[in-house]
Amino acid sequence: MLKATLRSFLAHKGRLALSALAVILSVAFVAGSLIFSDTVARTFDRLFASTAADLSIGPKDDLDESVPTGRTPTVPADLAERVAKVDGVAATHVDATVENITVVDRDNDPVGPTTGAPTIAGNWYETERSPVDITSGRAPRAAGEAMIDADTADKKDVEIGDTLKILAAPGSFETRVVGIVTFTTTNPGAALVFLDTPTAQAKLLGGENRATSISVDAATGVSDTELKRRVAADLGSRYDLETADEQAESAASELGGFLDVIKYVMLGFAGVAVLVGIFLIVNTFSMLIAQRTRELGLLRALGADRRQVRRSVLIEAVLLGVVGSTLGLAAGIGLAAGLIELMGLFGMNLKSTDMVIAWPTPVASYIVGVGVTFLAAYLPARRAAQVSPMAALADAEIAGVGRPLRVRAIVGSVVAAGGAAALVGCATSSDTSTSASLLGLGVVLSLLATVVAGPLLVRPVIRVLGGAFPAVYGSVGRMSQRNALRNPRRTGATAAALMVGLALVGGLSVASASMTKSFDDQIDKTLGADFVVQNSSFMPFPTEVTEKVEATDGTGLVVRSRFTPLKLRMPDGKTVETTAAGFGDQLDEVVKTTYAQGSSARALAPDRLAMDRGYAKDHDVRVGSVLPVEFPGERKVELTVAALTDNEGPEGPGMQGGLFMGLGTLEKYVPDGQDSAVYVNTAPGTDSEALRDRLDTALDPYPQVQVRDQADYKKLIREQIAVMLYLVYALLGLAIVIAVLGVVNTLALSVVERTREIGLLRAIGLARRQLRRMIRLESVVIAVFGAVLGLALGLVWGVSMHQVLELQGLKAFAVPWSTLVAVVIGSVVVGIVAALLPALRASRMNVLEAIAHE
Repeated sequence: MLKATLRSFLAHKGRLALSALAVILSVAFVAGSLIFSDTVARTFDRLFASTAADLSIGPKDDLDESVPTGRTPTVPADLAERVAKVDGVAATHVDATVENITVVDRDNDPVGPTTGAPTIAGNWYETERSPVDITSGRAPRAAGEAMIDADTADKKDVEIGDTLKILAAPGSFETRVVGIVTFTTTNPGAALVFLDTPTAQAKLLGGENRATSISVDAATGVSDTELKRRVAADLGSRYDLETADEQAESAASELGGFLDVIKYVMLGFAGVAVLVGIFLIVNTFSMLIAQRTRELGLLRALGADRRQVRRSVLIEAVLLGVVGSTLGLAAGIGLAAGLIELMGLFGMNLKSTDMVIAWPTPVASYIVGVGVTFLAAYLPARRAAQVSPMAALADAEIAGVGRPLRVRAIVGSVVAAGGAAALVGCATSSDTSTSASLLGLGVVLSLLATVVAGPLLVRPVIRVLGGAFPAVYGSVGRMSQRNALRNPRRTGATAAALMVGLALVGGLSVASASMTKSFDDQIDKTLGADFVVQNSSFMPFPTEVTEKVEATDGTGLVVRSRFTPLKLRMPDGKTVETTAAGFGDQLDEVVKTTYAQGSSARALAPDRLAMDRGYAKDHDVRVGSVLPVEFPGERKVELTVAALTDNEGPEGPGMQGGLFMGLGTLEKYVPDGQDSAVYVNTAPGTDSEALRDRLDTALDPYPQVQVRDQADYKKLIREQIAVMLYLVYALLGLAIVIAVLGVVNTLALSVVERTREIGLLRAIGLARRQLRRMIRLESVVIAVFGAVLGLALGLVWGVSMHQVLELQGLKAFAVPWSTLVAVVIGSVVVGIVAALLPALRASRMNVLEAIAHE
């Protein structure tokens, strides 16, 4: 039996190759994502470990530092002298480093990354832990001098002697490049600018006695933990103390979010490849077993029992899985190398020679590859074991033709009922997390129900889809339609591969279209200003930008806006951390706000606060409630709720509750923040387009900010949502590739299965062109059947997703009909492309040999 299994596997290796491709793709994405994330993590672990000080003393701030306030937490710089006297301290260094800056050259072009990595400016001092060495020029010694990293200098053509302008929170200033530094470790993609320490403190932090942290070196024989204990005993609990290991762990956790995004995206591709590949493998093994009915019957007649036959088929599947996993692992290594090179284009200079292939990677690869093929082949293997020894004497097959679909109908109905109940629960739930959980359950169950019950839909749907074939193509069209109807199980499984991808596209396209329309409606409803001046990444900008706007000829009303993280203790006893906005007076002139109680005048009054009505109700807050509030820097005050809003729009991340206050209140408790937006109205008698041109000219020295109107805002939102759609289309592309493989495999094996039939058709006068057309039409109707099921399922998912979005304020609903029509047309093209090779092969058959084929 083992010899027979090996010979059978090698005899069908060409037919199994397409199935192996599905395994290779799924394993490649799994292996590639794990290798890439492990390599980046290991590289940065080494960077953090080699550059972290023995002990770092920083400001203690429990609030979310990612909120774009423009504020830079600091500690007194003279803390270094005090700590230097602690027993066990070898040396201390003042750090004055910020990331909320922009650097431009003489042409006002940004000098720094534009891919999301930061531009970091800080003070220079000699230390063994520095990630860079001076490779050209010298260190800055006085105000007006700076060094820049070599990678940035090469990309932006910056040389020693060039003048750069640094736009920092306290104001902008010019420096001359006197040195170039080169990374000794991995360049994380950031641009580095170094100043002398007094200049960095004054120009970046706004004070000579300020530091972002104090780096402490331990004396010989003193451990980091012991050093932390001694320094803590001297300083108390006023500051945040971290050892080198704790700093590395903290930095790694921040990096982990970036790595998780890449890992989950790639694992999403792997999941789609696995799911679609299962249908392909099931179909392939089912058809191969059907074609070997007599062979399997002969084995049974020679004494092989059912268990041996089943084991034989499963061994073939395992062999396919092992081969596919091995090739997939190799492809994954190549994919990881490609990602490493791609990161180089974004400024993260990783080295392929440092690639990490940890033991979990090959283990996961073989578990996925072998596991998928084994599970997919199990049902066909069970059918193979049911072959009777008498089948060796008959021209029979066990492909399932004519077998009742009663079990599928029952199981499909039960699963569909569960999926429908979950989606109805999603639509009726008022809690976002519950609704999202029910949505996930409903998506999974409805997908399973469609896959299980798909063969039941083959005959009614394909009769409709191919109804015009007989009238248009005559007997060829009639035969193509009947071929698709011949085996509902096979047709359903083949179409299911395409259905999965199109269901994802349909659902997410509806969700994205609804999001876009909701944001468009919200912008129309709430934005009353003629223009908004904002950073391209919504980060704060220096005060001088606001001053330039106010001084521009034709500018009328100007309303400033800032953000801050804060903690509130609610009347229900809960402590919540969120983000609040601060607005200047005359807010009603630039932003249209609907109030359930109170007004803008009350909300913006000193020590007052406004909150969303629904959020207030959830926490037992009423107008007049006095809430203990903690601002950054551990400033604790009490604010009175003076107004409740009734806005229906979406809230940004971390913006739960719709909290806002007067800018005077915010600046009183967070005095060192920066403006995040400036709302501008045109002065009476001034043309708005003329004012825009003047604003653009006035803000030309500040490339980090843009002037936007309503149309620009809508375009910006669409571009951000489009990023999600690009991922969806990439998933669709992968699903289509594997689905095409599935259709090609099914048609190719079907041609082999119908060799004698095709020979007879040719013998009675069917032309080669007609034969090719028959196979193409069969392929097209199967592909369109999968598209119809997928889009129908996707629309149901899209409606359910909209219910979840509605709980977040995105209430508009839209269906992108043009996209869905394009998908149907694309499915026709997929069917034609998939049929090319099988149709060509069928048309080239020798008629006499085909008739004699058994």
